[in-house]
Amino acid sequence: MAHIAVNTRLLLSKRLEGISRFGWEVLQRMVLRNPHIQFSFFFDRPFDPSFIIADNITPYVIPPQARHPLLWFAWFHYQLPRKLDKIGADLFFSPEFYLSTHPTIPQIPVFHDLAYEHYPEDLKAFASWYCRRYSPRFAERASHILTVSSFSKADIVERYHLAPEKISVVYNGASPHFKPLEPAAQQKVRVRYSEAKPYYHFVGTLNPRKNIENLLKAFDQFKTQTDSPHRLLIVGRKGWKYQAAFDAYEAMTHKDAVIFTGFVPDEELPAIYAASDALCYTPYLEGFGIPLLEAMQTETPIICSDRTSMPEVAGKAALLVDPFSVEEISQAMIRVYQEPALRNDLLQKARVQRQRFSWDQTYDRVWEAISTYL
Repeated sequence: MAHIAVNTRLLLSKRLEGISRFGWEVLQRMVLRNPHIQFSFFFDRPFDPSFIIADNITPYVIPPQARHPLLWFAWFHYQLPRKLDKIGADLFFSPEFYLSTHPTIPQIPVFHDLAYEHYPEDLKAFASWYCRRYSPRFAERASHILTVSSFSKADIVERYHLAPEKISVVYNGASPHFKPLEPAAQQKVRVRYSEAKPYYHFVGTLNPRKNIENLLKAFDQFKTQTDSPHRLLIVGRKGWKYQAAFDAYEAMTHKDAVIFTGFVPDEELPAIYAASDALCYTPYLEGFGIPLLEAMQTETPIICSDRTSMPEVAGKAALLVDPFSVEEISQAMIRVYQEPALRNDLLQKARVQRQRFSWDQTYDRVWEAISTYL
């Protein structure tokens, strides 16, 4: 029986975001569709039993909790190699770029983006140093690399001087729970989240590259230039280096129209999208941007950045803006508010664009790469 060891340290109950969402969607399918394969899940802390969904999973808790660069080093460079030696796995799969230094078995990581190479100042100093030092080493060590967009593949090839055939693009998907709501249900969402007012929204962990500062400035302009009753919902937990966003908020003329929801559980997110007049998603770098697909699924118009992977994912189903231009972001908000025909056109194009992506397709591409090494 083949044996796959998996880095599952990011599987945290009610905290599936971005990379961990990718990992869980793929791993569910991988485990259930391959009952003849043994899986070892490596956690760095006590885990939620709901992640152990089949008898072919053996969970392990490996200390220490790897949430700091020094602890990353201890976990991936020392503890993980020892455990891999002990259990005799045939392959190590990591839904993030981190790998073991184990030298004898194939290893396949997922590089979602190289943001730490382009904007090292966006991370805390030690984390930035670790990522830039070990990311190229892990890329070189990997038997094969998976990534989530053609943009990220080209970036990895150029930055790390790798052969293109070493990297497969697997894309992301969106949960089927993201779907449109009837008007009455939408109004109930607005009563709960936006003071019963129409709203635009952003979803993501608050950190510098999400560009919340410019989004807030743009929304302030939008409110000043229109008589709109709209609110802006900032949906997501505080991550790191988010103070500039809150400084921008404090400087707003219309800050009473901004609502920070904090982290919202998975089961509540689809309704927030479906009741929104637009997703405003303007990071200056993304490896993919799952919120774009989630908005397409709920038939919510999209305003997004014209940089990195986002035009690839959004296609013609979004108003593309320069994330560094407050004016462009603001004008896009005004157009969505004032032009119903534009909204309808974006939604029509989204119905076509979203067909390119699904978690089933993601799994198929991941498994095609992994199964080659079993």
